[in-house]
Amino acid sequence: MPTPESTLLQSWHHNAQPWIEAIRAGTIESRHQVTDQAILLAVLGRQPERVLDLGCGEGWLLRALTDRSIDAVGVDGETSLVEAARAAGPSRVHLASYEALVEGNVDIGRDYNLICANFALLHQDIIPLLAAMNALLAPGGALVVQTLHPWTAAAGDYQDGWRQESFAGFKGQWQPMPWYFRTLSSWLNALDMAGFRLIGLQEPQHPQSPVPQSLLLVAQGQAQ
Repeated sequence: MPTPESTLLQSWHHNAQPWIEAIRAGTIESRHQVTDQAILLAVLGRQPERVLDLGCGEGWLLRALTDRSIDAVGVDGETSLVEAARAAGPSRVHLASYEALVEGNVDIGRDYNLICANFALLHQDIIPLLAAMNALLAPGGALVVQTLHPWTAAAGDYQDGWRQESFAGFKGQWQPMPWYFRTLSSWLNALDMAGFRLIGLQEPQHPQSPVPQSLLLVAQGQAQ
């Protein structure tokens, strides 16, 4: 029986093209109005020279950073997304699964001032990956994670566990995608277990919405 992780990866193979179209057309309202700007400002606020975009997708953030003279490198595990990112901009984009990154099988560079993961940590066991990213940071470097806000996404069930995204209301043909929901304390514990300490927390919100659109966490390696 397929694991949720393998089903998650397979859904990205199926959903890559509609995802590319949705991102480039700006049809995902929460991203267009709130969360894209939130992650960009969080990264720019730290004035990094070198950034790694973990789970970079089709590369919109890489292009935004490159336009601001930041050396931005991307990595993603889905071939179509990586090809789209490479074709759309000058940034270096690596094809590598999260398992390969944990095992150190792919050289994606190191000594990054900042590593960001924008809605890219959807599997259950993120601690080994976060620890691997910690090792790639330069002294004083930071990790910026943006994810679904647990209180908004809980839908009355506030405990860690697998959920399903149906992409209802999205244009195009989408395959349902499993993703792992974690509480706020679970996020903080994962950062701590991976050797990070939290230095900032934001809850990006649209002025016309009563609930936050995302949770944005900024962390540094504990030894730094």
